[in-house]
Amino acid sequence: MEQGAQVGRRTPQRAGRLLPRTFFEEAPAEVAPRLLGKLLVHRSGMGLLTGRIVEVEAYLGPHHDPPDPAAHSYRGPTPRNQVLFGPAGHAYVYSIYGRSYCMNVSCEVEGRAGCVLLRALEPVCGADQMAVLRGLSKAWRPRDLTRGPGRLCQALGLTRASHNGLDLTNAQSPLQLRDDGYQPANTILTPRIGIRHAVDWPLRFALAGHPCVSGPEKLALPCRPLTL
Repeated sequence: MEQGAQVGRRTPQRAGRLLPRTFFEEAPAEVAPRLLGKLLVHRSGMGLLTGRIVEVEAYLGPHHDPPDPAAHSYRGPTPRNQVLFGPAGHAYVYSIYGRSYCMNVSCEVEGRAGCVLLRALEPVCGADQMAVLRGLSKAWRPRDLTRGPGRLCQALGLTRASHNGLDLTNAQSPLQLRDDGYQPANTILTPRIGIRHAVDWPLRFALAGHPCVSGPEKLALPCRPLTL
């Protein structure tokens, strides 16, 4: 049986503690590796949908030297990216190619944009409902549900219209980030993938060898503080 298959069909007894806003008020490259192993929890119309974060990418704000040309905030605030310049710990959801969505978490203090893209989850609670949202048959594997940012949002039923701007640190929010005490054993650091700019910047963090991680694990480096 593939690693994580049992976890994907098990309902957790506890979802842990809600992450405070201060957790996110740091540079994206510092927040990103700390998000590995945390839980993304969506109280949806189909019930509780929860996944453990196993892969993320950091995107730096325009105040960074040099600015990050791959970041949505690169040219400054716009109506589309305003969430990134607001308080930390909010969901920034955007559409890609008009077909699917990606979810980011805003970082830094208000006015200094930065974010972390959630690239992959391990299903923890509500996997059967996730499969329905993904339109999959009974033959699905956990990695088929939430491997990749577009699939992740589809599996959790996340859209820009309904979830962009939600406060992930608010106990009343339907979308939250929580810590149940899980400690990742091995992490890797690689350049980001699927982008055209700053392709060599090492800002992708993932759990080493996890089946739900998207894309290649090549060029893996020890996870360490980033200096650009």
